[in-house]
Amino acid sequence: MCEIFIRANPRSYDSETRSLRLHGVATSVRLELLFWHVLEDIARRDGMRVSQLIERLYDELLAYRGEAGNFASFLRVCCLRYQMLQVDGRIPADASVPLRSLDARAVLHGWPDLLYEGETA
Repeated sequence: MCEIFIRANPRSYDSETRSLRLHGVATSVRLELLFWHVLEDIARRDGMRVSQLIERLYDELLAYRGEAGNFASFLRVCCLRYQMLQVDGRIPADASVPLRSLDARAVLHGWPDLLYEGETA
């Protein structure tokens, strides 16, 4: 089983820190390269740069939760959710379909909110 994972290209789990501005404030985010590639795919779908996507995610997270918490971990979870929703057929594999054109409620309808069944917040 482990061979499936250990054969990953070591570059994919190298970390990279990228500097960006969130509403004019300079900050940096450190993620593994594989996550940066997924964020690039997500941004490209909607005609954005990664920095624009990150700023939008940050703003929407603040509006929804009131805080950004562990933002790098949030971005990793975004990447995994994106791929899981694609595998589940809830987000089209066709990258020409912008995510902004999808109805989030329809995409998430019936999809579990928690990672593990029976887990409570």
